[in-house]
Formats: sequence, structure tokens, C-alpha cells
Amino acid sequence: MDRPAWFRWWQVPAYALLWTLVGLAFAGQHYLTSAKVGVPVGWGVAVVGALADWYVFGVLALPAAWLASRFNLSGPHWKLRVAVNVVAGTVFSLLWILVRSSLSQMFVPLRGAEKPFGEVLRYVLVATFFFNILVYWVVVTGTHALAYYAHFRERERRVLELEGRLTSARLQALQMQLNPHFLFNALHGISTLMYRDVDTADSMLVKLAELLRHALDRSQQQTVTLREELAFLDRYLALEQMRFSDRMSVAREIDPAVLGALVPNLILQPLVENAIKHGLEPESRPGLITLRASRPASGRLRLEIEDNGRGMPDGPPKRVGVGTENCRARLLQLYGNTARFELQKGPHGGVLAIVEFPA
Repeated sequence: MDRPAWFRWWQVPAYALLWTLVGLAFAGQHYLTSAKVGVPVGWGVAVVGALADWYVFGVLALPAAWLASRFNLSGPHWKLRVAVNVVAGTVFSLLWILVRSSLSQMFVPLRGAEKPFGEVLRYVLVATFFFNILVYWVVVTGTHALAYYAHFRERERRVLELEGRLTSARLQALQMQLNPHFLFNALHGISTLMYRDVDTADSMLVKLAELLRHALDRSQQQTVTLREELAFLDRYLALEQMRFSDRMSVAREIDPAVLGALVPNLILQPLVENAIKHGLEPESRPGLITLRASRPASGRLRLEIEDNGRGMPDGPPKRVGVGTENCRARLLQLYGNTARFELQKGPHGGVLAIVEFPA
């Protein structure tokens, strides 16, 4: 016989305890009621009788639960299923009466008086037949409830698993979008040097190849430590500094305590690239990019990229860049509404990009 889907062998002690508690509850009721009506029954007799009743129910409930799981009342042919359960409930009741009458003859003679088995059987039949059917339907209802709960949890698990796969696929697509965007911008920067400084352009191509190899090695990772992210950013900044020479400098205000925190892979590079392209490159004066990382009192991780370039135009931006939109989308996928991403005017001119999310 197959076990019900909800039943596991490690649950046997809990299952036995359930029927024991029900039996003790009915034993207490029988003990108090008999004392109240003036026909007292000893506590031991009440406990033995009640436990015998409910242990038999507990044994018969196993095939009843199996049958209920095989003939679920929902779905097609429900009339046939109901009929099967009605017959099964009658058989369940008669089996209980037969077993319980036999136990009464063997271990619990009624009030100490020996009575023929047939008389005991008739007494138990009249006293318990419909109650036993009620117990059967309680077992059926409980089996269906547990089955529906297990189905609900399994469906919930599958939904969460599908959401996780969808999120991973979206993040992978966003990262695949970022790599060609980064490569295009880097090659565009190199092309501007090809006819002015061939040696520098050649060195930039070598460094770009190293940078791309490093990016591809991390392409399957959605999060990396801040230390790794800054190491990758240093390679990118070294490439850009070859192009800008003395026109660009970088300052760092990094709290050492957050270097081990996990951050989205390639979250800083597109923001630094925006600062260079839109803030420093259009200007002829020397530019400064400041990188900050800290953990405020809220316990969240806060990253800042500030430049001293031309700043933001008045009014809302007419077009959102690929890198900026990519960062915003990846933060939403990874952290939902708990992440914060803002571009605002810097305190010293230029633009301040703020990224904040749970550490």
C-alpha cells in the first residue's frame, strides 16, 4: 500500500502522539461525565478504554487516508469518488466496531460482567456506527487539507524557482548588454588616439584585451566583493588615464570595513564611464573623479561616484544612457525596491551618482 503524499516515516511518533492526545482528551471527558452522573469510572479504566478507541481509529485512518488520496473528491467523476468514499466510510465504521468489540472482550470486559460477543457487538454497533463514519470523513477532510497544503507549498516553491531563474536570465541579459557597450566605448576611445599617438593606442589595446578577459572570467557572477569590483575598476581607470594623461585624476574614500561586502558585478564601471564621458571629456580643464564606499548607520552599503565636470543640465535629462539604465535595472532585479539609485548635482559642481542597497 502506498503512503499518502504527506506521510513520512519520521512522522510516526508525532502521529502516535496525536491519537494519544485525542484519546486522553476523551478519557478525561468520560471520567468527569461519569462522576457527574453518579456512575464513576476509574481513571485507569477511562484511559485504557479511550486509548483503545482512538488507537484503533489511528490504525484504520492510514488506509482511509490512502484511499482518500487516491479518490480525491475534486476533478472529474466526482460522483463516483464520493460513492467510493461513502462505501469506504461504512466499511471503516464496521471494521472499527469489529476490532473494538474484540478488544473489549479480550482486555476491557464491560463493567466487569462477561457478556457474549454478539451482545457486545450489537451494543458497539448501535452506540458508535454513525460516529465512526464522522471520524472517517474527518480523516478524509484532513487528508485533502494536507494534500492541498503540500500542493500549495510545491507550487509556491516552483513559482519562486521560476522567479529566480527569470531574475538570473534578466541579469545575464543585462550583463551581456553591458559588455558590448563597454567594448564599443573603449574602442571608440582608442580610435581617437590611432592617428595622434600610435604607441599609446597600441598599449591601450593590450590593456583592453586584459580587461575584457577579466570581465569574461566574471561574466557568470552576479555579485562580487567590493574589493574585486575596485580591482577591475582600477584596470579600466588605467586604460582611461592613458587616453587622458594628466587631465584626469582619481581620489578614493573607501571604508576598509566594507571591502568584503558583496556588490553587483560591474556596477561601478558604467557609472565611472558616464562621469568621464559626460563630465570630464567635454571639459579642457583637469578633472577629478572621487570614489566613496561606506556603510551608514542604517547598515546599508553606500557607493558614490562624483566628478567635477560640467554637471547636470537644468530639468530632467532628455535621454538616459545605456550604462545608467542598465545599473538601475540590475539593482531592481537584485534588490527590488530596497535599492536606491540617484543622479544629482554634486556639491562642487559636476554630478554625484549614489548607489545604496542592503549590505
